Amino acid sequence: MYDNTRAAGLGAEVKRRILMGTYALSAGYYDAYYNRAQKVRTLVQRGMTSALERFDLLLSPTAPTPAYKIGEKSSDPLEMYKGDLMTVNLNLSGLPAVVVPCGFAEADGGGKLPVGLQMVGRMFGEAELLAAAHVYEQTAGVMDGAAPAVAAAPAAAAAARR
Repeated sequence: MYDNTRAAGLGAEVKRRILMGTYALSAGYYDAYYNRAQKVRTLVQRGMTSALERFDLLLSPTAPTPAYKIGEKSSDPLEMYKGDLMTVNLNLSGLPAVVVPCGFAEADGGGKLPVGLQMVGRMFGEAELLAAAHVYEQTAGVMDGAAPAVAAAPAAAAAARR
């Protein structure tokens, strides 16, 4: 039963990353990788915390490109990893972050793909961060009106399953 429930809900990409991490830490590299990763994590956390002493929030793109079409990059793990470049430092820092839609980019073949804005707050500053994200969403009006065609299809499919 454990085998059946442990992986339930995890996609192929998540399983691949878990297996890679588990292998790296169990193949005799634990000390080398873990200790080095902890040092890097500390440096990233200090740097971002220092920046947040001067600013209320840190803003950055969520990804180096607009969102991928569903299934577009799933057969290319390297492309999938590239999509994480802008969020890795946040995962290391342990700081709270939220992503809000900030626009849309034209997709090849028509339609539009969402572009995300990443907002980072101070440690234990989730309330302020979420308030700022809410204000941004209300004033920017990015999601006002109808959703673009590419975004509408999955939502319609999900609604049909209910």
